[in-house]
Amino acid sequence: MASSSGTSSTSSSMEEGELAALMEQRKRKRMISNRESARRSRMRKQKHLDELMAMVAQLRKDNQQIVANLGVTTQHYAAVEAENSILRAQAAELGHRLQSLNEIISFLNPSDGVFEDACNDSYGVHGGGGGGDFNPLQMAFFMSQPLMEY
Repeated sequence: MASSSGTSSTSSSMEEGELAALMEQRKRKRMISNRESARRSRMRKQKHLDELMAMVAQLRKDNQQIVANLGVTTQHYAAVEAENSILRAQAAELGHRLQSLNEIISFLNPSDGVFEDACNDSYGVHGGGGGGDFNPLQMAFFMSQPLMEY
């Protein structure tokens, strides 16, 4: 029985050695697998970082374009505002001129005779065919006179 107990201790130490070698092999495989997984993870992170950096560059470019467009639009707005201001001033001036012309027309209205009296008395111009006739030459004379500025 001595020989059988020796064989069994040898076989059990062989099994322990094989078991240890198998565990060591599994441990190395896990370590290699973990290293490969970590490498893939680093590559994914680097790819993601590269994509984010590209996105930042594109957004900066877009932002510069928007700022440039805003500058151009602001200049156009200022030009339109200036033109609008000029047009408003011209409209006001034309309104004053129209008002003055309407006052002149109402003054020159032949229905009340004021036009003939003003022409005869102030300018020494006499109507041709009698009192109350409208003379276009007299109207031309009044239209050639400058309007009062306000």
